[in-house]
Amino acid sequence: MKLSRDLQLKLNKQYESNSLISMKYKGSDITFKTDADGNPVLLFIGRKTKDGKIKGERFRRTLKKDLLGTIVKDHWELKGKAS
Repeated sequence: MKLSRDLQLKLNKQYESNSLISMKYKGSDITFKTDADGNPVLLFIGRKTKDGKIKGERFRRTLKKDLLGTIVKDHWELKGKAS
């Protein structure tokens, strides 16, 4: 599965730093962790179970910045199943 353009635009926003954020997106449950700058870096997408875990897929984000802090690489990679 590849991330849709709409979801990538939602994940390009800044959120609270070093936090775990859960929300709904087009009928799926998503949960993501943010880094110290508030950028989402770990994403779980699928259906939430009774105990609050997401059963679906897991994505990891690669963010590389230059010396000035400008992002030069921004890539989401599918890492496998999430349970």
